[in-house]
Amino acid sequence: MRIARLANFVAPHSGGLRTALAELGAGYLAAGHEPVLVIPGERDSDRQTPQGRVITLRAPRVPFTGGYRVLWRRRRLARLLARLRPDVLEVSDRTTLRWTGTWAREHGVPAVMVSHESVTALFRRAPLGRAAADWLNRRTARAYGRVICTTGWAATEFERIGAGNLARVPLGVDLATFTPGASRVRARYAADGQILLVHCGRLSAEKKPQRSLTTLATLRAGGLPVRLVVAGDGPLRPRLERRAARAGLPVTFAGFLPGRADLAALLASADVAIAPGPAETFGLAALEALACGTPVVVSAESALPEVAGEAGASVPGEDLAAGVRAVLTRPEPARRAAARARAQRYDWGTAVHGFLEVHVAASGQGGTERAWAGEGAGTGGRRPG
Repeated sequence: MRIARLANFVAPHSGGLRTALAELGAGYLAAGHEPVLVIPGERDSDRQTPQGRVITLRAPRVPFTGGYRVLWRRRRLARLLARLRPDVLEVSDRTTLRWTGTWAREHGVPAVMVSHESVTALFRRAPLGRAAADWLNRRTARAYGRVICTTGWAATEFERIGAGNLARVPLGVDLATFTPGASRVRARYAADGQILLVHCGRLSAEKKPQRSLTTLATLRAGGLPVRLVVAGDGPLRPRLERRAARAGLPVTFAGFLPGRADLAALLASADVAIAPGPAETFGLAALEALACGTPVVVSAESALPEVAGEAGASVPGEDLAAGVRAVLTRPEPARRAAARARAQRYDWGTAVHGFLEVHVAASGQGGTERAWAGEGAGTGGRRPG
């Protein structure tokens, strides 16, 4: 199958969505399929990569999002899709790209939407937020042949509206790179006798990174010798740095770590990882920490309690200090072994197989006659459109 994959809001260097796209694409390619990923970027490009062909279309930054870009020129993207002639369409944005479901139906292309975010959670504090989320989710479920949800928590908002075309497929984790045996860098961040916490993720409003600083402050006030390393970047970083400086909190802002081995080394060095985001539908960063043998303390409002299970603790609200204390009462060998065992339930091979099963099932329902006439033939060369 030629699988055309569309995504917006892909972070330039890291992030769970970027990781998932890369791992799934590499798996599709290894299984003998032809994945083609189309994403927005600073400039046009078209290249072959380990995850298959990646086409970048020049697109503007969206204001107030910390650098995210969006495929906004519909006609250009539609022309590109017509030239690609996909056997199936996989879309990872239910808002700005939902129109592609109509395009796919008109051209007889089976289409799948991957739910990487919960609009119910994102709209939680907005007036009529639940009604707006239900309206958007109904339109999404009608627009696509299948909707893939990576956790039961993510599926809940679609089940609430009676969507009958859901598929549950968990994501995976790189168990070879993220391992308790990863080279440790603990001495770089913490002295003997100190407790090392790590927060890994994009520093943006929906991720609630300020909760990790609140947690650190509470633990310090309670007499625990705790330090925090924040791995990641984003629009809230300057504000968080100012808050830590004013309060005298021992925080190291490590920024974006360019190598996966560097991130694995940090995660394996920590005593506890904090994942405070309330809208996470899966939480790859938390799963990577678990794979490194590091227990996680997560927001009880997200999907992460489902992913972490007994290998950590879940806490509601702004302060996760109670969860950190609970984890630290467990013997270290036991809590690290439980974390690794939990992560071993998830692997990318299983995730790829599950996604491909959904695509095959969707293809079985799609039309065999495709309306390509008059829209170009072949792939149109190597130009991105």
